[in-house]
Amino acid sequence: MSAPDGSPVGAERSIGQLFASATTEMSALVHDEIALAKAQLKQDVKRGATSGGAFTVAGAVLLFSLPMLNFALAYAIRTWSDWNLAVCFLLSFAANVLVALLLVLVGVVFAKKAKKSKGPQKVAASMKETAGVLQKAKPHPRPVPVSDAVEVVARSSS
Repeated sequence: MSAPDGSPVGAERSIGQLFASATTEMSALVHDEIALAKAQLKQDVKRGATSGGAFTVAGAVLLFSLPMLNFALAYAIRTWSDWNLAVCFLLSFAANVLVALLLVLVGVVFAKKAKKSKGPQKVAASMKETAGVLQKAKPHPRPVPVSDAVEVVARSSS
């Protein structure tokens, strides 16, 4: 088993190696977060397109079905009952409006789901946090071992 930089796990690595490894891993994390944001944005666009499609279909149903469906339904109602033909046409129109309202309701549900999604905002906040950590990251100086400190003092006094 080895670390991301190829050195064996448990072997002592220098601060430079550790910092390089951390930087590489942070870079990979940022790339993964960008990929996540793209995937979530793609899903939100898909929901928005579904919503728009439902609204378009609702409009098309009202537009194209009114003449034919109104005549067919009105005459069917007239056949089943002996009501006035005008009342039969009003009932057929009300049935068409009901279908269109159901399609609008489907469109509203999908639009709310797309609007509620906070995926890209969450990823953007996480990326800002990661960038803030990277800006503040500095390698810490290693403490000088006591034996080396004695040699430095001994050399400087001689």
